[in-house]
Amino acid sequence: MATTLLIQADSAPMAINLPTLSQMTMPEFYEFCQANPELRIERSAKGEVIIMSPAFSDTGNRNFNLVVQLGVWAEKDGTGIGFDSSAGFTLPNGATRAPDVAWIKADRWNQLAEAEKASFAPLCPDFVIELRSASDSLTTLQAKLQEYIENGAALGWLIDRQQRQVHICRPNQAIEILENPEAVSGDPELPGFVLNMAKVW
Repeated sequence: MATTLLIQADSAPMAINLPTLSQMTMPEFYEFCQANPELRIERSAKGEVIIMSPAFSDTGNRNFNLVVQLGVWAEKDGTGIGFDSSAGFTLPNGATRAPDVAWIKADRWNQLAEAEKASFAPLCPDFVIELRSASDSLTTLQAKLQEYIENGAALGWLIDRQQRQVHICRPNQAIEILENPEAVSGDPELPGFVLNMAKVW
């Protein structure tokens, strides 16, 4: 099977087929990512390699504010650890994804071998946030959020700045959409975590 590269430009990924190349194995994908550290790279469950442009500065600032707020809570809570958008995870379905913000319970993280932690850790985060930028497709991000839930995430948030909405996903529950909230609570999955939206909008 040939490798397919998806180049995300503007609002939708663009597929580039490379018929002379076989589908990348996980070690080859890891090597490809190491050889291209300036790129944001994911891999779908079908083996498609997705190359995304770096986030615009404004989106990067909003993402930083998300990471800071989760980090402050995680430090006080002490039951898990947080990750920024540079961290990739290999989900049970075989996809390698890098959510904008992620959090994993410490006991799950500590069960991994050091070599697994040093690569694309083979687990789905317990909590993820995806922040929609001006160039992101809403349907693509909704599908990613659903993928996290189907692969073990207990809670997922999709923050749509254009519509000033927060989509909240949990397993076996209907998606909840908050309209222009001032804050979003992570209870009960993340007890006491409240995201102040003032610096995110």
